[in-house]
Amino acid sequence: MLEATLDAPRQRPRRFYVWMAAACALVAFGGFSPTYWLQLPHGTFVGPPLLHIHGLLFSTWPLLLLSQTWLVAQGRLERHRLWGLAGISLATAMVVVGLAAAIYSLHTGLAHGYGDRSRAFFILPFSAIVLFAGFFIAAIANVRRPEAHKRLMLLATIVLLQAAMARVFFVLVTGGGPGLRPGLGAPPPIAIGLVPSLILELFIVAGVAYDWRTRDRPHRVWLIGAAVMTAVIVLRGPLSQTAAWLAFADRMAHIAG
Repeated sequence: MLEATLDAPRQRPRRFYVWMAAACALVAFGGFSPTYWLQLPHGTFVGPPLLHIHGLLFSTWPLLLLSQTWLVAQGRLERHRLWGLAGISLATAMVVVGLAAAIYSLHTGLAHGYGDRSRAFFILPFSAIVLFAGFFIAAIANVRRPEAHKRLMLLATIVLLQAAMARVFFVLVTGGGPGLRPGLGAPPPIAIGLVPSLILELFIVAGVAYDWRTRDRPHRVWLIGAAVMTAVIVLRGPLSQTAAWLAFADRMAHIAG
């Protein structure tokens, strides 16, 4: 993960990616603390083991990213590559468990009678998982092209932060409280995820700005990634209301049934 060369001029960019990874970890843990981590010691979080496995895997990812960027910044590339193999296993498990958790939530919503609202909302976690998998696969395919590889890894991580950022807004709107978390009531409108998701593109803006300073132009990975991510964020709302999507979500729900 986040491959880099050993030449001295790369030292400043290396530190930049460490700080970017640290910011991602801060958003991830800060967003989930009120609705998950701070509830665990008091036993107020209620959910099946699947959600705890999901939380463990998805919380490990930003820590691994931070560790990997730090190893590169220290020039410890062999250890970085070894941990990269573990990262492939972790990412694979995240896709499987993330999809399972999304299907579980969909099935639970349908069981409570929320119908098409649950089917429509399913597009949020599903699209995030697909985007993560796509960026991650592209990063692995570019492992010998460090400039593309490290940016693609960050894009994959930024996509995962959508749920954490949405929970920040959830706490701001509801005030939080013991046992309170998204998913316990009727699914909200898809539009609720629009602003939190777009805010995360500030990470991409930071990457583009840094490229302008250090490379005199933004790397195309940032531009393509921003275009893809924005398109998904904007279009998933209208798509979630189509008969094709509702039928697809219904078929996915039957997997849990």
